[in-house]
Amino acid sequence: MAINGVNEKDWKLFRKMLPGWQEAYMEKLCREYAEILSSSSNASDKFWELEKKINKDKKDTGVSARMSRSMMLENITSLLLEGAITVDDLEGFSEELIEIVKKWARFGEENE
Repeated sequence: MAINGVNEKDWKLFRKMLPGWQEAYMEKLCREYAEILSSSSNASDKFWELEKKINKDKKDTGVSARMSRSMMLENITSLLLEGAITVDDLEGFSEELIEIVKKWARFGEENE
């Protein structure tokens, strides 16, 4: 049975997958931070660039998603648009969910 347009199987799979997706995304961000810190720029430039990037990144769904069934489709779409996951990461989810998320992601890309 679908609640808020989300079936139980998809919801359970999302709850299982989200922590791993977020961990992988934050690992990617940490590598980007290390690149900033290891650059040949002045220490102050590195500091402010890193501070700006962290402030932006911490708002990403890949860092802090609201775990809510009603937000699941939006969260998955945001994860796709942020590059935290790919469509291949949605294996196991219902075809209906995958199609909705792909459609929303295309719309999001067009309106950036």
